[in-house]
Amino acid sequence: MTSPTATYHDLAGKVAVVTGSSRGIGAATCRLLAANGGKVVINGRDEAAIDATVRDIRSSGGVAIGVTGDVTDFSSIEHLRQEAEHAFGAVDILGAFVGSGGRPTPTAQVTEEDWRATIDGNLTATFLAVKSFLPGMIERRRGSIITMASTAGRLPGGAAAAYAAAKAGVLMFTRHLANEVGQHGIRANCIAPSAVLTEQHPLRRVPEEQRQRVAASFPLGRLGTPEDIAQAAVFLASDASSWITGVTLDVAGGRIMV
Repeated sequence: MTSPTATYHDLAGKVAVVTGSSRGIGAATCRLLAANGGKVVINGRDEAAIDATVRDIRSSGGVAIGVTGDVTDFSSIEHLRQEAEHAFGAVDILGAFVGSGGRPTPTAQVTEEDWRATIDGNLTATFLAVKSFLPGMIERRRGSIITMASTAGRLPGGAAAAYAAAKAGVLMFTRHLANEVGQHGIRANCIAPSAVLTEQHPLRRVPEEQRQRVAASFPLGRLGTPEDIAQAAVFLASDASSWITGVTLDVAGGRIMV
């Protein structure tokens, strides 16, 4: 595990659960949280990928466990919370990162099944994770919740309508949540990435020349990396952002400027 760009000493000993963290942005965030002394819980549906991420963190001296589960199922999320509390104690940080984009499809051709699956896999999964972990945070009067949206939820573009609607829903859900739970000492913020070159991103499968053309379309002239998003997430998890809540942080290479 590489040393973090920034060190947040207050994260040492904190317990963090990140959904959808077996690979990509979630895994990078867990590595960075562990590098800062956090105790992390890796979650996803791919047991082999979870185990690989846990081994990576442990091999670098970090503390991590893995819990498989489908976070569109509330009983599965409750199992995740119980396993986290059994292993490490009360959860201080929740990263509700799980989500999938589906295929860019003309709206007239989107099936009801695809629509519901996309909404459930992004917006409902975020709500259910918060629903499980929020009561304990309210009782303890502390916690940082970080949700994952997308530039698709900020501006219309090439994404499928269901995905864009779901991510826009995550944005407003997070704002509503922040306004509601601030009185309990809990912060809720959202990250909206643009094109991040994860293992499964379609740009991984295109010629380098085409990839470079896409990168050049960003004001900063490059595609994002999982570590770019992880740096933002760990900042929002830490006390360095203690007076920030209800914010959507566009980690998008300048694609979104507001």
